[in-house]
Amino acid sequence: MSTTTDNKSTVTTSGEGKTDIASKSDSVLLSSQGRTTIADTVVSKIAGIATREVQGVHAVGGGASRAIGALRERIPGARVNQSQGVSVEVGERQAAVDIDIVADYGVSIGDLAAGIRRNVINAVERMTGLEVTEVNIVVHDIYLDDGSDDEETTEAPSTRVQ
Repeated sequence: MSTTTDNKSTVTTSGEGKTDIASKSDSVLLSSQGRTTIADTVVSKIAGIATREVQGVHAVGGGASRAIGALRERIPGARVNQSQGVSVEVGERQAAVDIDIVADYGVSIGDLAAGIRRNVINAVERMTGLEVTEVNIVVHDIYLDDGSDDEETTEAPSTRVQ
């Protein structure tokens, strides 16, 4: 048996002529003891939670997904869908994340996007061992806090045209 090592890989040749190449940058998800597969839903939940943690994010999801989420939350005993507004592509060693958000008014969208990317990448890579190749963010709306409740008012709205 002979072993050759360079900066990136180790090549082991047994007396039977078999060659085993192990990269030093191998994922923690693939080892000699077995393989770990992480489902897309796991990564999307992690990314959704990490996105909600960033100050300046009012909601996660586009209009339709937020409407469905609001209906779901009204069902007794239902849980919040943490992956709402998040879609992911997960490979064996890498993941790409797409996030739809509503930002709070007054927040710098560029800074908000950078904060979301940083938080999502750190959370996904730390918890799963996957390399996050990209985090794409779509800002669908800006939330204006006008101080009013979401309940219907009893006053008739004024019109400009009579």
